[in-house]
Amino acid sequence: MTSNDTWHQTACILCSINCGVEVKLDGPTIARVRGDKANPASEGYTCEKALRLDHYQNGAHRLTTPLRRRDDGTFEPIDWDTAIAEIAQRFGEVIDEHGGESILFYGGGGQGNHLGGGYGGATRSALGIRYTSNALAQEKTGEFWVDGQLFGRSRCHTAGDYEHAEVAVFWGKNPWQSHGFPQARRVLKEIANDPDRTLIVVDPRRSESADLADIHVRPAPGGDAHLLAALLAVLVRDGLIADRWLDEHARGLDELLAHIATVDIAESCAKAGVELAIVEQVAHRIGTATRGVSIFEDLGIQQAPHSTLNSYLEKLVVLLTGNFGVPGGMNLHSRFASLGGGGGGGGDRRGGEPMTPTGGHRLVTGLVPCNVIPDEILTDHPKRFRALLVESGNPVHSLADSQRMREALRALDLVVVIDVAMTETAREADYVLPAASQFEKWECTFFNLEFPRNCFQLRRPVFAPREGTLPEAEIHARLCRALGAYNDDDLAPLRTAAAAGRAAFRDAFLAFGGQRPDLSKLVAIVLYETLGPTLRTSDGVDAAGAAAVWGLSQICAMTEGPSVRRAGIGDGHDDADLGDALFDAIIANPSGVVFTLDDYDETWRRMATPDQRVQLAIPLLLDEFDRLATEPAPAGSDAEFPLVLSAGERRSSTANTIFRDPAWRKKDASGALRISPADAAACGLVDGDRARVTTRRGSAVAVVELSDMMRVGHISLPNGFGLGVDGTSDGPGVAPNELTSSDDRDWYAGTPHHKHVRARVEAVS
Repeated sequence: MTSNDTWHQTACILCSINCGVEVKLDGPTIARVRGDKANPASEGYTCEKALRLDHYQNGAHRLTTPLRRRDDGTFEPIDWDTAIAEIAQRFGEVIDEHGGESILFYGGGGQGNHLGGGYGGATRSALGIRYTSNALAQEKTGEFWVDGQLFGRSRCHTAGDYEHAEVAVFWGKNPWQSHGFPQARRVLKEIANDPDRTLIVVDPRRSESADLADIHVRPAPGGDAHLLAALLAVLVRDGLIADRWLDEHARGLDELLAHIATVDIAESCAKAGVELAIVEQVAHRIGTATRGVSIFEDLGIQQAPHSTLNSYLEKLVVLLTGNFGVPGGMNLHSRFASLGGGGGGGGDRRGGEPMTPTGGHRLVTGLVPCNVIPDEILTDHPKRFRALLVESGNPVHSLADSQRMREALRALDLVVVIDVAMTETAREADYVLPAASQFEKWECTFFNLEFPRNCFQLRRPVFAPREGTLPEAEIHARLCRALGAYNDDDLAPLRTAAAAGRAAFRDAFLAFGGQRPDLSKLVAIVLYETLGPTLRTSDGVDAAGAAAVWGLSQICAMTEGPSVRRAGIGDGHDDADLGDALFDAIIANPSGVVFTLDDYDETWRRMATPDQRVQLAIPLLLDEFDRLATEPAPAGSDAEFPLVLSAGERRSSTANTIFRDPAWRKKDASGALRISPADAAACGLVDGDRARVTTRRGSAVAVVELSDMMRVGHISLPNGFGLGVDGTSDGPGVAPNELTSSDDRDWYAGTPHHKHVRARVEAVS
């Protein structure tokens, strides 16, 4: 696109919220960025990170040609036809010998790049891939499994009503930096400045959010389960649970209370490292709130000891106080599309998930736990993984134990990476396919997790794809054709119907699914190939890349029809046309739309338990809960590794692995090791010194920053560092997963303990 003075609507892609922004171009560069006031979720809000987006769009990391590994380990450029043909042939050889189930798929789109992952589903089907994984499997699967046990299905995910909550609790969460809900900093300030509302932050660090809090609770790192046990016990002891609400809406209360009754409150507080008086203060503020309590749990407790149990106990605080399905409380949100591996119903309440092929690890919500991926490769088991397809993911850098992950990838028969950059993972691949950037194609996020207003933005391309790159939709269409998944004759009836208009196409498409169930598994690419060429915006922009959104609009209209209509979409349309009305609204509003508007009763209609009641007792986790009584304090002494490292702290100077040029950072260029003044003195360190951080898995040298944010015994390194431009991990700072171990994980969901890594620190001359 040529330089002009036009503001183009798009989104920031540096966290899950994807705030709407407007950008002004100067030739091939993003010259100016501002918040988009027309975006219905962010309403002009944005943080400082969005100002650096051109470092992604025009960074030195961009790939512009397919690459093939030579025998000597270097890469050579090849043309697209050769790359697609050879990849299809190589995958075919793996399938012929070991079956499609021997291919693992990882990724499927970053936090603002989900549409490409949707098209990738067709390639996964064409290859017969059964096993998938992505970043959610090292973050949220334990929480999703708990949702399934409590509410009937893992898709019954809760959203906090922070805008209206009387009490907002952020547990293991620093929304000032990591956001997690729209306009986070504005909302935090509003709660903090309202004398009738209370902001509670539970975090060992004195974070930016904790500085705003009315109550800051600082547990010992890893002490959250003990703190939650004490909090629940005080709620019960002091008569602060919602008996009438529980009698109407829940089952299993008596069984649950019998376990809570065994908690020694004083001992649990001591193990958590928190004074009883503070626990009582928090319990009474939550238990006496009349206008809703919302709690946001995040990686601080989900990537720590007792990960899945923490999610369960946190949700019990909400449920026992009746703050579910009410204004200001936690509710079940709508969704525009599903994420994850496609599994994860309520399941066997004793833990009946399917398993990985060699190690017997649970596929919680259908995803292979990230920490076990090397185990499923580095074995002589006949069903081990033999090939890997990675899309918009960087497991070598972002998953635990980078050293072992590299070893695992080198043991595979074939590794194919689709990405914009030569990442650490791409460096280990046999083929690398360069994708168009997130600003060069139709794109969106499926992290639409809000309640009662849920928003969706379909982003138009701001630039044409860079020469030599392709959008994922086109990459997957070419792969599916090369794999023999379909041909022109197969799609001819749908192309004819599309030429007759969308009403004719919809009827033909519905019939096509029954006539060709084999091709219905390729639905996104079928839409791209047939409906796509007919799609244009009102001003004539080619919208073929948006074809999959048309299909998702039909599904959303069928599953969320009343909420879609409540949002003002579909007036004058009957139910059969509601999906098209939703799609038209989406494509006509580049700043985004409110696609569902809920009343609070909608939460109960979304419940998936047989009687639409919450099932409070989860036997597997209650067994673990009981064992807390005999467990030593998590802050217990370890002479060899006396400190606890949080590996991957979110800071204003960190983003994620799509930013590979350190020039974007305005401060903390080296990704400093944060350490308390007391711990620094004990190690003989002063501010700016270099120190060696050593864990059981590895060691690295970092610059020291003395910080009052850190509790004694607690240190942190930021995420997004140690990234070399060419994927060699030689960039500034420490790549945290060179220090983490894949063996250090939750016993049930396999979630890694990145926020609780035993370490020691020594001065370096």
